[in-house]
Amino acid sequence: MSKKVLIISGSPRKNGNSDILCGQFEKGAREAGNTVEKVNLRELKIGYCKACYGCRGTGACVQKDDMESLLEKMVAADVLVLATPVYFYSMDGQMKTMIDRTLSRYTEMRDKDVYLIATAAAGRRAMARTMDALKGFTDCLPGAKVRREIYGEGVYQRGEVESTPAYREAYEAGKAV
Repeated sequence: MSKKVLIISGSPRKNGNSDILCGQFEKGAREAGNTVEKVNLRELKIGYCKACYGCRGTGACVQKDDMESLLEKMVAADVLVLATPVYFYSMDGQMKTMIDRTLSRYTEMRDKDVYLIATAAAGRRAMARTMDALKGFTDCLPGAKVRREIYGEGVYQRGEVESTPAYREAYEAGKAV
């Protein structure tokens, strides 16, 4: 059965290493017959959460920006892929801002299969905090299951990830959706 896959790339760098892994996941998922959409956070206008809690009464954020349409896509998807480079042992700012802005609708993101992708110049140990933070978000989504964590480790320059096991892993994970 075909699934709706939403890939959210936090990479601020077009064709950066985490972006490349998103492309591999997308390729595998499409080949498996799924409907896939990739969203690049760097191309969206998403403001910071203002902690005004206006969404608590209405279910909608008071800010009118690109997050509104992204939330629709997240709720509708069967599969969420969250990809980020690691900056100072955590996800990049674009991904964190997006996660914070799900406050108005995160409880509607039920029963998602989730795949996590991270890339870093450092090794897996240094990336653990990033994966833990991403899993902290997915733990808040009712019934969500993290299906796979993909570590693009030891990569700094654009394209280096293509010679790592993560390159193949991302494709295979997409193919297995």
